[in-house]
Amino acid sequence: MPKNTKVTQREHSNEPVTESVADLLSLEHPMDYKSSQMSMGLSPGSTAPVKALLPSPDPDAEDGRPAWNNKLEYILAQVGFSVGLGNVWRFPYLCQKNGGGAYLVPYLILLILIGIPLFFLELAVGQRIRRGSIGVWNYVYPRLGGIGVSSLMVCGFVGLYYNVIIGWSIFYFFQSFQYPLPWAECPIHRNGTQAIVEPECEKSSATTYFWYRQALNITNSIDDTGGLNWKMTLSLLVAWIMVCLAVIKGIQSSGKVMYFSSLFPYVVLFCFLVRGLLLKGAVDGIAHMFTPKLEKMLEPQVWREAATQVFFALGLGFGGVIAFSSYNKRDNNCHFDAALVSIINFLTSILATLVVFAVLGFKANVMNEKCVVENAEKILGYLNTGVLSRELIPPHINFSHLTAQDYAEMYGVIKTVKEDSFGQLGLDPCILEDELNKAVQGTGLAFIAFTEAMTHFPASPFWSVMFFFMLINLGLGSMIGTMTGITTPILDAFKIRREILCVVCCIIAFLLGLLFVLRSGNYFVTMFDDYSAGLPLIVVVILENISVAWIYGTKRFMQDLEDMLGFRPYTFYFYMWKFVSPAVLIVLIIATVIEMAISPAGYSAWVEAEGADRFQSYPPWALAMAYALIVVAMLPLPIVFIARHFSLVSDGSNKLSVSYRKGMMKDISNLEEQDEQRFILSKNPSEAPSPMPAHRAYLGPGGTQEMTNTNYGTSTKTGYQNIGSPESEL
Repeated sequence: MPKNTKVTQREHSNEPVTESVADLLSLEHPMDYKSSQMSMGLSPGSTAPVKALLPSPDPDAEDGRPAWNNKLEYILAQVGFSVGLGNVWRFPYLCQKNGGGAYLVPYLILLILIGIPLFFLELAVGQRIRRGSIGVWNYVYPRLGGIGVSSLMVCGFVGLYYNVIIGWSIFYFFQSFQYPLPWAECPIHRNGTQAIVEPECEKSSATTYFWYRQALNITNSIDDTGGLNWKMTLSLLVAWIMVCLAVIKGIQSSGKVMYFSSLFPYVVLFCFLVRGLLLKGAVDGIAHMFTPKLEKMLEPQVWREAATQVFFALGLGFGGVIAFSSYNKRDNNCHFDAALVSIINFLTSILATLVVFAVLGFKANVMNEKCVVENAEKILGYLNTGVLSRELIPPHINFSHLTAQDYAEMYGVIKTVKEDSFGQLGLDPCILEDELNKAVQGTGLAFIAFTEAMTHFPASPFWSVMFFFMLINLGLGSMIGTMTGITTPILDAFKIRREILCVVCCIIAFLLGLLFVLRSGNYFVTMFDDYSAGLPLIVVVILENISVAWIYGTKRFMQDLEDMLGFRPYTFYFYMWKFVSPAVLIVLIIATVIEMAISPAGYSAWVEAEGADRFQSYPPWALAMAYALIVVAMLPLPIVFIARHFSLVSDGSNKLSVSYRKGMMKDISNLEEQDEQRFILSKNPSEAPSPMPAHRAYLGPGGTQEMTNTNYGTSTKTGYQNIGSPESEL
C-alpha cells in the first residue's frame, strides 16, 4: 500500500479522519455514475454499485453536520414554514368560495391522500440521506437530480416576491402607531373655505385608497413602471435584513427565532378570535362560513382548488421540508412529525378562518347598517319632495330607529308599487348576505377588508399593530424555510461559509426584488404568484414521488423506514406512494394545464380615474415573461436527465464525505492491503462486516417471500444493509 494514503496515515494519528468516497477509491478505476443509482435493480452477474457496498458508519457517529438543539425547535421550524400567509388569507377565501363547511370535506380527504403521505416522504428522505434537496435526489436517482435544482429555483422565485409582502406588512405595522389610523378616512383637500374629498378615495373607500395610492402608489398598467416606490423599497430592505439575521447562523439562529415567530401568531389569532366573537355580527359571519353548500362538492373545480391548497399549505416541493429534516438524528420519528405538523397546519387554517369570518361578519353588519342609513335618507328625500307617497311606508316604521328588517320590508313595498320607475330611485336592497358573499383573498383581505374592519374596533391602533406584527411573523417563518431550502443544497455541494452565502443571497435577492417595489410592482407580484410556483412545483413533487415509489422501489423504501424508525410504517403509505398519490398528482397537473389554457392571462389593474380595479390582459412581453418563469423553473429537469443519461456529467456521488469513528478507523488501518481492498470494494459481501443490525426484509403488502437480490449470481437478502455511505442509506 502506498505510504501516503490516508488509511496508512491513520495509524499515526488519534484524530478522527473525515474522507470522501473519492479518496477511498483514488487507487481504483473511476466509478461510472450509472452504477451509483440506488434505484436501479441489478441483473444477475452485473457489477454492484461501489458506494452501495461501503459499510454503514455507526449511526451515532458525528459527521460534522449541524443538528437541532431539541425536538421542539425542529417542530416549530416545520410549523413555521408550513403555516404562512396562505392559512390566513387563502384558506378562508376558498372556504367562502367553495361551499363553506362543505369545502372541508374534500380538503380533509386530499390531506389524507396526498398531503400527509408526501409530507412524510420528504421528511423521511431528508432525514435518511442528511442532505438538501439537490443531494437527496442525486442519490435517489441521479438522472432526476434536476428535481433538487428546480426546487431551489422555485424557492428563489417565491422568496423574491414573498418577502415583498413582508415589506408591505412592515410598512403597515409602522403606520399603525397613529390614532386615528391613517386609512380610517378619506383625505380632505381644502380650497379656502371649501373642503373637497379626494375624488379617487370617494369613488372607492378609505382603506382601498390608502392601499393603492398611499402604500403602493400604483400605476394604471404593467407597461408603466412609474419608478421606484421609496417607502416600499426601504420596507423591503428591512425585510431582507430580518431574514438574513434569522438564517445567518443556520438552524442555530433560525431555531431560536422560531420560538417567537411560530408561536406569536397563535397568540394574536386567539386574541382576535376572542375579540371578534364579542363584536356585533360575528356570529353571522361564522354561521355563513360553516353553512355547508353540499352541491358544491360535486364540482371538479372545488377538488382541484382543495388539492392545490393542501399541496402549498405543507410546503411540498420547495426543499425547505427536506432541508429542515436533514438536520435530524437518523432515528427521529418523522412519521409522528408528519402527522403532527399536518394536523397543526389544518387546525391553524380553521382557527384563522374563524377569526377572519368573525371580523368580516362584524364588517358586513357595519356596512349593511351604513347602507340602510344612506338609503333611508334617500327615501326621506323622496317623501319630502313628493316622489314617493307616505302611504307606501308601513305605519310601524320609525326612521330614527330603522332596523335592517324594517328597511327590507319598506324596500319590498316600494319596489312592488313603483315597479316601472323603481330603477330610477337608485335604492339598494342592503342584504347582509350580499356583504358576506363579497369574497376577498390575498392582499385584498389583509390590506383592505381586514384593515377596514379594524377601523371600527375600539382601540383600533392596538389591533392593527398586533395584526400586522402577526403577518410579519407568519411571513418570516415561511421565509426562513424558503431560504434554508436554498442555502442547504448549496452548502452541501460547495465549501462556502454559511454567513457569506446568506449575506450574498440576501443582497442579490434584494436587488432583484426591486422589480416588485416599482410603482407597478404589485402586478409583477401577481405574475410571479400565478406562474412561478404552481405548475413547476406540482411537476417536482410528482417526480419526487415516482423516483422513490417506482424507481427506487416502495418496498425498499418501506424497509429503509423500518430500519430507521424501528417500526414498520402502515401499509396505507405503501398504496398511497405507489398508486394513489401519483394518480392524484397527474390529475392535478392536467387540471392545472387546462385551467391555464382556458383562463385569460392577465392581471387586475387599478384605474385611478374610476377608483376601481379592472382586468387587463398581459402585453406580449409580460406574457412571455410569465411563461418564461415556468420554463426556467422546469428546465433543470430535462437538462440534468439528458446530461447524465449520456454521461456528459458525473452524478456527484463521489463528493459527499463519510465520517468514521476512531474505533472503526483503527480496525480498518490494521487490515492488510488485500483485506482493505476487499473491505472497500466488498468483492465478497458475505465477508464485509456491517455495523448495522440485521433486520427482516420488508415483505410488502400481503407478501410471503423476502425480497431477494440476485447480484453476483447468488441469492441474498435485500441489500439495504450493505448501503454504506450515510448519504446513500435511504
